[in-house]
Amino acid sequence: MKLNAYFSAAISPSKFLPTLGALGTGLLLMTMQTTSSQAAGQHYNCANANGCQLVDSQYFTSSYTKTQYPVVMAHGLGGFTSMFGVIDYFNGIPGALVRGGSEVYTTKTSAVNNSEVRGEQLLQQVKTISAISGKSKVNLLGHSQGGIDIRYVAGVAPRYVASVTAVSSPEQGSKTADFVKATLEPSNDDNSGDQLNLGTQLVAGLFHLIGGFTDIGSGISYNEIQEQDGWQTLVALSTSGAATFNAKFPAAMPTSYCGQPADTAVNGIKYYSFSGVGQLTSALDPSDYLLAATSVPFLFEANDGLVSKCSSRLGYVIRDDYRMNHLDSADQVLGLTAWGSSEPKSVYRAQVNRLKNASL
Repeated sequence: MKLNAYFSAAISPSKFLPTLGALGTGLLLMTMQTTSSQAAGQHYNCANANGCQLVDSQYFTSSYTKTQYPVVMAHGLGGFTSMFGVIDYFNGIPGALVRGGSEVYTTKTSAVNNSEVRGEQLLQQVKTISAISGKSKVNLLGHSQGGIDIRYVAGVAPRYVASVTAVSSPEQGSKTADFVKATLEPSNDDNSGDQLNLGTQLVAGLFHLIGGFTDIGSGISYNEIQEQDGWQTLVALSTSGAATFNAKFPAAMPTSYCGQPADTAVNGIKYYSFSGVGQLTSALDPSDYLLAATSVPFLFEANDGLVSKCSSRLGYVIRDDYRMNHLDSADQVLGLTAWGSSEPKSVYRAQVNRLKNASL
């Protein structure tokens, strides 16, 4: 009798239903959190002929980098999204942003071409991303030449852009590009008129080869990207080429070479930039020694091996003196960056958090 009473009390509706309700509520909250986190913390690779593919989805993310609009990342010269499925251009950075709740899209344009050609390719992907995400705008973040490409998108289609962040970008050209261009410039005495001399043909061919190589394993075939043009890349990244581009797209640019930008928001778009200085930041990184060589044309001007701190300024300058060389600012090569200094992934996370706090 006592045993029957015990079981009757244990399963009585007044005691059992609240317990069941609590369990159900807990499961419902977990499901809601999982669904919400999954929707917010996603990474898409748009280096595909048929659009963007989901490559990473994180559960139970924080909201530190959960922006209102998706984050779209654009590579620089010779860029790719993931080479052979092993090396990512933005090494581990999309994943770090996803863990903070970001919706991230990595894009692919011609590895070598001028920024108007690359910018137009990027714009078409931005339109696709807007359709996929259901968001009217995106936050553009470009490294190196990608920081010029995103300005093109903001200039010709501002309705799609919430913010522009240029990372180690030669907004006013690179003295390394000037040096190479001057060395290989066609001779004025060349009877072939504007035909490129042998040296120019060689560098154009090399850049063309770089473009084809970096497209391998990126998820999109060489023929599905517009033709590579190494010489046009070199011209675009020179001081004179940058001046021509800036005359068309002056938004948030300083009025002098080493000046500070007066405007940080144009046409409702917020502009930001950050960059580093120094070349030899890790003795284990073989690319550092190459960047030490490419920095020679800058003489004593602070630079990251390819871009001077003065040339990198655009909009709100977060910092232009991080202890990062040009590849460090994309956390390359394989994260071999300066020890005890600002960690690249943390710098990107802080910037995307800044966008979140600006309701972008």
